[in-house]
Amino acid sequence: MPNAFPSFTAAGLDAVRAGADRPLLLTNATVHTLDPLIGTMHGADVLIGATLIVGVGPGIVTAAEDDGAVVIDATGTAVLPARLDATATLGAAARGTGAGTLAPGSEAGLVVVPAQHAADLPAALHTAFTQPEHLLAVLLEGRPTHWAGESFGGVPATSSLPGRPAVDPSRVGVWIDTDDFLHQELTADGRYDETRGGRPHAFQGSYWIDGDRIDYLDDLGFWAFGTFAGDALHHAGYTMHRKDAR
Repeated sequence: MPNAFPSFTAAGLDAVRAGADRPLLLTNATVHTLDPLIGTMHGADVLIGATLIVGVGPGIVTAAEDDGAVVIDATGTAVLPARLDATATLGAAARGTGAGTLAPGSEAGLVVVPAQHAADLPAALHTAFTQPEHLLAVLLEGRPTHWAGESFGGVPATSSLPGRPAVDPSRVGVWIDTDDFLHQELTADGRYDETRGGRPHAFQGSYWIDGDRIDYLDDLGFWAFGTFAGDALHHAGYTMHRKDAR
């Protein structure tokens, strides 16, 4: 068996794509399974077959050639589930089913981050879910959607991120709820300003629109959201229509 395997580089992605019908093995990583029985394993392998986690733990790489697996060197990385599910991690759901853990039988959705940014499980979670610039790979249903700094698989290139304005000019204006209590102005510079019950500037902040979803970051620090449906904007129990359309 070769002593060197590709890693989370373009060459590694080429190997994974070329072997799309073969098992995929990530070897020699710190694996946070989030499974209550297995826990965290160091120097461990993760074997993926089709869309499922087939095996996890040290030594699986010894059978990689027999099984025709594509092997990726994950040395110096931490691997954890791409989705979190408290029912799975608390043992309230059947083990090895669905998402939320990397127990054998679970869905093959995982995130790979550098070990230097994942000293322990909390640090790994923080890096994986709040620092996308450090992601080495993301796999969903056993197939990569992010690898070597490249994202693919249908994720919009213009996804809304703080600091990246996403304003839909067709939705700029003043939105008023059906009881005339809430007036929400969406401005062209990505800001919103709410009047509630005649109280001006009740809430102010930034907003981002992604398709029919609007995300709000209030100047007080909290996040909220709304959805557009036809000519209506639904937010926090209110149904609003734009002033010029009422």
